[in-house]
Amino acid sequence: MGISHQIIHVDMDAFFASVEQLDNPELKDRPVIVGGSVEQRGVVAAASYAARKFGIHSAMPMSQALKVCPNAIVMPVRMKRYVEISNRIHEIFSRYTSQIEPISLDEAFLDVTGSIQLFGSAEKIGRRIKDEIKAELGLVASVGIASNKFLAKLASDLEKPDGFVIIKEQNKQKILDPLPISKIWGVGKVTEKALKTAGINTIKQLRQTQPEYLKTILGNQATDILSLAQGIDNREVESVHITKSISSEHTFAVDIDDKGILLSVLLGQVEEVAYRLRKSGFEAKTITLKLRYGNFETITRSSTLDKATNVTETLWQEAKAVFLKWHKKSAGSLRLLGFGTSGLVTEGTGQKELFINHEEEKQKRIDKAFDKIKDRYGDDAVRRGK
Repeated sequence: MGISHQIIHVDMDAFFASVEQLDNPELKDRPVIVGGSVEQRGVVAAASYAARKFGIHSAMPMSQALKVCPNAIVMPVRMKRYVEISNRIHEIFSRYTSQIEPISLDEAFLDVTGSIQLFGSAEKIGRRIKDEIKAELGLVASVGIASNKFLAKLASDLEKPDGFVIIKEQNKQKILDPLPISKIWGVGKVTEKALKTAGINTIKQLRQTQPEYLKTILGNQATDILSLAQGIDNREVESVHITKSISSEHTFAVDIDDKGILLSVLLGQVEEVAYRLRKSGFEAKTITLKLRYGNFETITRSSTLDKATNVTETLWQEAKAVFLKWHKKSAGSLRLLGFGTSGLVTEGTGQKELFINHEEEKQKRIDKAFDKIKDRYGDDAVRRGK
């Protein structure tokens, strides 16, 4: 028997829309949609719970969303602001553990096994985190607690919004069994259809299916999916450390193919990574885009700069060029978009130019001014126009 872990999954409720309501209290309890404009064939990136009552969901065409809810208030995606709030949420997490695995801007796993002696039970830690997010940021989080990642994530989703659910060894099967098979990680639409065709609709039915028969339906996936149906998940929380690279990535609730939204997300990631590079005293020689399609196929596209840099504008222009090249050749709906830098060197130790690059010096001064304002007033105090 290994160590019994205590895992917390924190999932912010309607995050993008909630941030918009936070910044504009007049939007509270209103149907708010965050996304692209109808004119640009935009799609919904997020919707408040008041908007969801009309059937509005992520990735729905904005034109369709406004047909079902003409009174909805449409707000543009402000990725920089969401990143800023996400960073403040993660600062609250770090008060209780260093074992933090971000899944996206609005959710993360925390392994608090080693924190219990200092702060009390996982339940106490989870409630403190939830309360502090509400008190300090005015936002609502749903919290799930269990002995592994699968169950903790499942728990956080059971009573949304404003949920707080603990799944224990004694009650895990009672909770799991009635749920549809789609609640299991790895069971997408194709797998779900194959299982339902075989008469397997619930987790209980899946759990009671003979492994040999399950392999004829699921192939190599069968063992892992059967383990999850039994509430078994041995994956560890993988905390992020700055080592050979610095990166940022975002997993979308549903697949996104809107070019404008993807570029807006990418810009926010570039600005976040560039800021972290400067704060860490690094410059990067290589940039990489990570692109995961809806079918989970993941590709990367990289570019190596002439010299290492941490200048936001330089990194952005390179990232945008790589993105547009990918978009022209292989555009598709993305489940995940990430931006990373590697080939890190200590700032100021890279190749020197013979002549002063006045444009680069200008951009460095802009970065320095932005960093100073951001440190003092928060990320949304000033924005770059693109």
